[in-house]
Amino acid sequence: MDVIGDLLHGVRARGGMFCQALSSPPWSIRFVVPPPLVLVTMVRGEAWVVPDGGRARLLRPGDVALTHGERPFVIADSPGTSPMVFVYGEECVGEVDELGPGTYGRPDGDSVAVTGSYQVGGDLCRRLFTVLPELLVVPGDDARLGPTLELIRAEIAGLAPGRQVVVDRLLDVLLVVALRAWFAREEADAPRWYAALADPQVGRALRLIHDAPARGWTVVSLAGEVGMSRAAFARRFAALVGQPPLAYLTEWRMALAADLLARPETTVAAVARHVGYADAFGFSAAFKRVRGVSPSAVRAGG
Repeated sequence: MDVIGDLLHGVRARGGMFCQALSSPPWSIRFVVPPPLVLVTMVRGEAWVVPDGGRARLLRPGDVALTHGERPFVIADSPGTSPMVFVYGEECVGEVDELGPGTYGRPDGDSVAVTGSYQVGGDLCRRLFTVLPELLVVPGDDARLGPTLELIRAEIAGLAPGRQVVVDRLLDVLLVVALRAWFAREEADAPRWYAALADPQVGRALRLIHDAPARGWTVVSLAGEVGMSRAAFARRFAALVGQPPLAYLTEWRMALAADLLARPETTVAAVARHVGYADAFGFSAAFKRVRGVSPSAVRAGG
């Protein structure tokens, strides 16, 4: 397991929300009620992504844009083109022709845009999205994007059995690759824990925590695992991550617990054991101290 993988756990492309749009200028699609997370890439031609109240960003072939949150936005051939198609969640309204499964527009369209919408929920995803801008663009010249985009282009061009499932999984891969490429860019202002993953000792400690959050970790045991003294490890971890090792461990446990508590079949006692607490009482006290609410309130939706 790894930190990005943990944070994206549960984020999945849904077949009903995959869309390939073929258009010729002028064209414009307005996402009035956007899904929680939308990935946009241009297979052919250029487009502009224009968030309400935000800066318009140009998408060239191979570029990947990610937008999250509830702010409406437009994808168009030009920032000034008036919307012709309106998207409300999973419903499209406007003059749009269905050309095949998940494909809309004109068969002779000059521009081909692929969008993938994702189901997003839980505290783990929110931890990631708090460090992302509402709209980010990863240029297509990043070598990590090319192979995945080529597979997507090949798959959407055909009608082989299982096409939708394959495209959905490829979009999931593209999301992870795009996020890694984004965090590698100077403009990304990557979170400190992400940069710390590159450190041989602190990065290993972070992975150990994510691999086994329920283990009875101490500063001494973590330091021993990475071959450092207790004091040197504590100083280095805090300097790179921005908080002491056990504070990070506790916050991560509570984030995991918040997601587990949202599952109706899971008891508070089971969640407590999963994140390393011997009993529900001790876990509940720690959860309320960190989160400001009790586990039972989270389960009740409060």
